[in-house]
Amino acid sequence: MALVHYDEGLTMREARALYFEVNRFGADGGYGDAWVDFKLGPLPVPFPNTRARVRAVRYHDLHHVLTGYDTNAIGEFEIAAWELGAGCKGFVAAWQLNLGGLFAGLLSAPRRTVRAFFRGRRSESLYGRPFEELLDREVGELRREMRVDQPSVSPAAIDVLCLGAAGIAGLGVAVGSLAIAVVVTPIGLVNLALRRRRTRSAAEAGA
Repeated sequence: MALVHYDEGLTMREARALYFEVNRFGADGGYGDAWVDFKLGPLPVPFPNTRARVRAVRYHDLHHVLTGYDTNAIGEFEIAAWELGAGCKGFVAAWQLNLGGLFAGLLSAPRRTVRAFFRGRRSESLYGRPFEELLDREVGELRREMRVDQPSVSPAAIDVLCLGAAGIAGLGVAVGSLAIAVVVTPIGLVNLALRRRRTRSAAEAGA
């Protein structure tokens, strides 16, 4: 999917609606879904869409709009790294998801992931700010306020140390996530089979 340009004159509410439409997330971005799919290769493994996840992903989606990172696998690794660099504040679900994403990114796209982390270190995330007020702000205004497009500079020693610490923590999260995935993969298989059956039944009914 091609990257979308969000005009700086749009409000965040308007830009988010476009983001939902282009990515086929539904009118509410899927926030009301009981389950979300985590892609384990071609297999969709369902995880509960917890209140803590929804609380974090609302800001995460705005970060996609503001930073320009894609919603494909590499783009998600990049924005995970960026959010860790910029800070996730008291959003535990964001820390957990992003640490795992950072580790996966360091394995699959290390240069882009590292670059995104250091970009985040020069930026400021939206986590913890009054959410509804953000939706009425303009895209360009928030980009400048968050310093998402600061010129690239050589990382300081503290930035490198923070990246190393995040990578080690990400390894721990990845191991834990893998253990959970082993448990829930059978659910994913059943879920995939049921979806295919519903699709086939709908096709046969429409024939």
